[in-house]
Amino acid sequence: MRIIVVEDEPLVAQRIVRLSKQILRSDLVSISIQSTLEGAINYLQEHCIDLLLLDLNLNGKDGFEVLKQAVAQAFHTVIISANTDKAVAAFEFGVLDFVSKPVTVKRLQTAFERYHSSETGAARSTKYLSIRKPQGLTLIDVEDIRYIQGSGIYAEIHLQKGESELHDKSLNVLESILPASFIRIHRSFIVNLRDASHFRSHGGSKYDLVLHNAETLPVSRTRYKYIKHRLP
Repeated sequence: MRIIVVEDEPLVAQRIVRLSKQILRSDLVSISIQSTLEGAINYLQEHCIDLLLLDLNLNGKDGFEVLKQAVAQAFHTVIISANTDKAVAAFEFGVLDFVSKPVTVKRLQTAFERYHSSETGAARSTKYLSIRKPQGLTLIDVEDIRYIQGSGIYAEIHLQKGESELHDKSLNVLESILPASFIRIHRSFIVNLRDASHFRSHGGSKYDLVLHNAETLPVSRTRYKYIKHRLP
């Protein structure tokens, strides 16, 4: 497991590292510490990790900014904070767990167990995707997404209201983090199954998926049976 600890108090950060090594032993591949908001964001842009252990107060700056910047990256987050009043907001971001300070070995072990459970079949909990715009980041609730179309190394997100937004992550990355209600129907399309209505056959084992708004999307032959089984 590759972990980053984002914590501005050195003694607390060192304790988290020590407990993590004690609990995970050989399962721990690497663990790094970042003490600033900017350092954490830069680190996450340059490194692949499995788990983020995040404090919400970083020298007076809001740790939620790290989540906003990294909300569509393929790792899990555990909040470690004394600000327990922010737990509800944290879970709205889709974090895996909220551990209140001071951190105990038993409570941290429970958080790691939740991580392992999530990696072995538990539902993915991403609630938002972030869209980068000149004026800053915009968060999109995944429930507002109708389908996503691949566009080179980017993805075009089509929303319930008919609008679309360009995302800077590929379909493969988004597929790995979106909830189970989103399914890959074609190499170029991911659809929210809640918006799927029925199939339309063109003969010769060719099918389209018709959405509730009457839009049609192509379906891969190799995916047809699986998608048919998943339709509500």
